[in-house]
Amino acid sequence: MTQATLSPGRRVVVRALGETPMGSLEANTALEPMAAPEPASLAPEDVIIAIKSAHVGWVDLLMMSGQYQHALAPPYTPGMEYAGVVAWKGPGVGDALAVGDEVLIDPFVAGARSLGAYQKWGGLASYGVAPARAVLRVPAGLSLDEAACLLGSYETAYHCLVTRGRLTAEDTVLVLGASGATGLAAVQVAKVVGATVIATGRSPDKLAIVRQEGADHVLATTGEGGGARPFRDEVKSLTGGRGVSVVYDAVGGETSLESLRCVAFGARYLVVGWASTPFVARGRGERGAPNANQLPTNLIMMKGLDVLGCPTAIATVNAPSLRAPRLAQVLAWAASGAIKPRVSRVFALDDYQEAMRARWQSDLVGGCVLRP
Repeated sequence: MTQATLSPGRRVVVRALGETPMGSLEANTALEPMAAPEPASLAPEDVIIAIKSAHVGWVDLLMMSGQYQHALAPPYTPGMEYAGVVAWKGPGVGDALAVGDEVLIDPFVAGARSLGAYQKWGGLASYGVAPARAVLRVPAGLSLDEAACLLGSYETAYHCLVTRGRLTAEDTVLVLGASGATGLAAVQVAKVVGATVIATGRSPDKLAIVRQEGADHVLATTGEGGGARPFRDEVKSLTGGRGVSVVYDAVGGETSLESLRCVAFGARYLVVGWASTPFVARGRGERGAPNANQLPTNLIMMKGLDVLGCPTAIATVNAPSLRAPRLAQVLAWAASGAIKPRVSRVFALDDYQEAMRARWQSDLVGGCVLRP
């Protein structure tokens, strides 16, 4: 493929940050024409990717209201992760990549979550540009849709469970929100390590799929009226009265409190996110967390817990040496078939608002993608 064959495309644009993700989606986003990238304006090590699949991530939604850890300056194109085909490569790229290769993009180096010049090339678009070091071959056995959903979720699960949680085959881990993209990745990573997994979620139908993905036990956490229901006794029964040794908590709120009653003495409690209470931070990109979550210090003390914050992106920026072994392991597991992203829904780019609403409303099990 040469520059002469690169036709104009389209991209999603966030024109302003809203008070909430859904408010911003409705009022501040548009699908706009996109000129093909001009090779003459690019660096010798740059690569143009014709995007075939882009992951719709929870973080992409938080960014639209500026409630993520770093806020992008509008206008910008969202999309942390994407996969596609090499459409052009600069003269400095060498023979490691060829036009036509199927590739995925390293979201720490390019795309909306990255820092630096390549942040502007978000995945909800016809084309992306990335330096060659950010362009990775799709692991054998993965489709482009699956590849687009790989690194963000599985690197998060690895960092939280393995790096921070020191998970071993002797552990029993309680995975909260197990039907989400990172939750399902956590189930798979924990099973690769050899741990016993108790997976929780609000929907019995979704949990049936989570069990198919490898969870040893599943527990619904929603009671009558929609609130959180007690599940301590069930967890204790499943663990012979001991409780779990690790909690993977990407949910927050009432479910966090109940899960603290399910742990063995000395357990590791991994704080991954707070999907059930997304508005802890101010909207429109303002800093501060006026609605911060709280955990009971009496339970933490009396159970001798290690409460561990697990911000994957921030930790990697502060300790770059964490990245190489984590990335290598995730890619190796994917190539061997030990892990495999589940893509539950596929949308056309025209339907980007529907896709983002589906993600926000947790209408999915695992990942969903847009196909530009």
